[in-house]
Amino acid sequence: MENCRLFFTKGWGKPENIKRLFEFRKIVCNRETSFKLVQPDYPVNITKEENSSDHTLLEGHFVSPFVHHLPGILPQEAELAHFQVVLPKEWRDPNFKPMCIHMAGTGDHFFWRRRTLMAKPLLKEAGIGAIILENPFYGTRKPKEQLRSSLLNVSDIFVMGGCLMLEALVLLHWCERLGLGPLGLTGMSMGGHMASISATNWPKPVVLVPCLSWSTASTVFTKGVMSAAIDWSMLEAQYMGNEQYRQDLRKMLTMEKDKKMETIFTPNMISVACEQDAFRAGQHFAQSFPSTMSRISRMDAQEDSDSDHDQQPQQQTMVATGTGTGGVVPSMLAGFHLSKKRLSASGNAEKRQKAQDEVLQFMRGIMDECTHLKNFSVPVDTELIIAIAALEDAYVPRDNCTHLQDIWPGASIRFLKGGHVSSFVLYLNTFRKAVIEGFELYKQRYPNVIRLNPEQQ
Repeated sequence: MENCRLFFTKGWGKPENIKRLFEFRKIVCNRETSFKLVQPDYPVNITKEENSSDHTLLEGHFVSPFVHHLPGILPQEAELAHFQVVLPKEWRDPNFKPMCIHMAGTGDHFFWRRRTLMAKPLLKEAGIGAIILENPFYGTRKPKEQLRSSLLNVSDIFVMGGCLMLEALVLLHWCERLGLGPLGLTGMSMGGHMASISATNWPKPVVLVPCLSWSTASTVFTKGVMSAAIDWSMLEAQYMGNEQYRQDLRKMLTMEKDKKMETIFTPNMISVACEQDAFRAGQHFAQSFPSTMSRISRMDAQEDSDSDHDQQPQQQTMVATGTGTGGVVPSMLAGFHLSKKRLSASGNAEKRQKAQDEVLQFMRGIMDECTHLKNFSVPVDTELIIAIAALEDAYVPRDNCTHLQDIWPGASIRFLKGGHVSSFVLYLNTFRKAVIEGFELYKQRYPNVIRLNPEQQ
């Protein structure tokens, strides 16, 4: 986990973009509709080839399909998807040419880390080829104004996920055109979750090995260590700063139980209902985006006037618990206190706490709606899934989260002793063995699947 400035310093994102993203979400979460967004012959350009004694390294790029379906949302720097391919000089079995797409975790810019720690060892140990896809908002795809991995808007998470789902389809199609397969996806932390949602859209059996991720990203940003790295004050200011939007949201809450009947509450009753149902509001918000979001203040004037914003102290991400290797506990809601100068001086402590709690629950509701695996199609063959999680993972808390096996019956779930960071350091070999095992399992379950060369198809 890299040391970085606050995430989401520009807030939730442009209202018009969020509306389009939530409408698009309904398409990409369904395999039947999402698969049709990328044609099997989608153009891919190979720009470089390097040969060594034991492998061939290719570099290439293609225009992200996301650009065609949601133009104007993806930063210009991220529109071109860059990737590397690691191939053996000669396949061990001409009918078995396993290829695995490696998704990037938080802070994993460019290709070196995944190529060195996963791709090359897998090629040497088991003859498994690799495609290393560069993340939107990372490396050469990072917007100029973004500092390292600190995404500027909450909506950037949804853009990133949508991009990677479609870009994975491009690469899976490309592999099939070249006669490569079986196919698989893997990744660590955020990369594991991105690999998971990408695998849901492929209409054929695919190996999936998500490492150090879980069923939803909501707890990562609201309960885990990452919650201390979020500019909660900006999110709160945008969420609470537009009274018309807040009234419309509350109205939406009262109408959710019976959309045909509008119930009138006193201001105090509305406030209580909003606090209790903010999580549900976030989900409903993502499902049916309120038209009045277009009236949310973007806080640009305040952003320009807060000259001390970039001088906030570095986050304290972990405190030791002494409970074992890598044991950490999150600084709960610490992000609310990282930039107190940005908070309004008005209102009492109780009122401020209620506002903070409401924003936190609203964030969780939106994140759950847009990242929870239960909202995506189930992979074609869940028995090809081997998920690996850390028992003491404070970055990806699993408390009150749906178990992966409840979403993907038949999947194998394995737990490691240790925390998020210690598991990454100590168990790389375990991650690689799971990928190898996944492809061996594919070979056992589908022995009659023969990969033909392009000339034979």
